[in-house]
Amino acid sequence: MDRYGTGGGHGRLLNVIDVEATCWAGQPPPGAVSEVVEIGLAVVDLVARERVERHRVMVRPARSRVSAFCTELTGITQAEADAGMSFADACDTLVRLHGAAVRPWASWGDYDRHQFVRQCAADGVPYPFGRPAERAHTNAKAVFAGAHGLRKRPGMAQALDLAGLPLEGRHHRGVDDAWNIAKLVLGLVERGAWPVP
Repeated sequence: MDRYGTGGGHGRLLNVIDVEATCWAGQPPPGAVSEVVEIGLAVVDLVARERVERHRVMVRPARSRVSAFCTELTGITQAEADAGMSFADACDTLVRLHGAAVRPWASWGDYDRHQFVRQCAADGVPYPFGRPAERAHTNAKAVFAGAHGLRKRPGMAQALDLAGLPLEGRHHRGVDDAWNIAKLVLGLVERGAWPVP
């Protein structure tokens, strides 16, 4: 359990999630599907306006392998993924240790939410986040674009540039991306642009 408890302080805490999944330069191999291999999580205290925790959950894919392209992009190897937990256990960890069922959460875009919805359905695993899925989740990319008057929604690295913030860690490493997205969320909180849960 984290230092705030899984209840998350009744809207005080926000989970920022970034997933990395198996991927290929072209089409997936026959029978393979894109599966989560890393869940990066940063916890934002919306009242104190600071990032208070960061976590990395490695996940073992069941129906795909980590390609050379995926390793080049994310730095994640097949051996690292093999040492991870099952997707079901990872979702359970999000609920038990990180209050996923009760805290609001955010990601950069809707990909991460859709990936959880798809993989939970495919694996028969309970969706770990609050319901309805759309309301518990905030698309930080859309909020950023709106707050900055942008017609096109920028990628995370571009958004950091626009906000004058350095990229911390490695891009496309889930734990680092979640930490950077959390920094962008805090900038939106400071501007009064972050939606109140």
